Amino acid sequence: MPISPNQGSSGGGTTVTITGTNLGGATAVRFGTKTAAITGNTPTSVTVISPSGSGAVPVTVTTPGGTSNPLQFFYVGAPFKSSLSPVTGVTAGGNTVTINGTGLSTATSVSFGGVTATPTVVNDGQLTVTVPAGAAAGPVGVSVTTAGGTNNGLSYTYVDAPTVASLNPNSGPASGGTAVTITGTNLSTTQSVAFGATLAPFTVISDTSISVVTPPTPDGSPGPATVTVTTSGGVATGDFTYLAGPGI
Repeated sequence: MPISPNQGSSGGGTTVTITGTNLGGATAVRFGTKTAAITGNTPTSVTVISPSGSGAVPVTVTTPGGTSNPLQFFYVGAPFKSSLSPVTGVTAGGNTVTINGTGLSTATSVSFGGVTATPTVVNDGQLTVTVPAGAAAGPVGVSVTTAGGTNNGLSYTYVDAPTVASLNPNSGPASGGTAVTITGTNLSTTQSVAFGATLAPFTVISDTSISVVTPPTPDGSPGPATVTVTTSGGVATGDFTYLAGPGI
């Protein structure tokens, strides 16, 4: 006489189906000492809503013909989430987030603002999940659903990818030191600005503007350099030209 599922929330409310023989006319289904609400019954199955409980309990079915042998049902506590990392990512999704907490071993889904993804359980205290695409930039609640229930309380922020529209000026001496204003969109979470492979000091002015000072070229040579702006939402590029100094 199997029982499915054989585990559920300690708060009760899990729909459980018990299958076997001679189950028609069931008068009671007990989880330990508590009686479950019967919602469906045939000669070969009984469907019930589990009562609250804890630990492992025997489940029995009583019919006019007697009481069945017991089956084990395991109560699982609701999950607890202590942290997730990283807490931001691109609106397009696709990056991997790690969630830490307790009671995560039976996790079946993680919801980001109502959009669900299937996690990979590392152990009872940790899981990883690939973030689904978001509807728009901004914060969303993150909830984890396990056999023990659903727990939320953490937040994840979707960030739109940046764009670079212009650099002013877009050229300067190979020795560096040129103050450049980069304009574009979604620049407020800028993490780094690089001219070629060399990082440059920068200041975020607004979501559409960054002030940066050009570094010198590695070997002092003039030429074009790709300017890479990296934000929480991704990467955008622009072009800058290092100029040769005058000679006499």
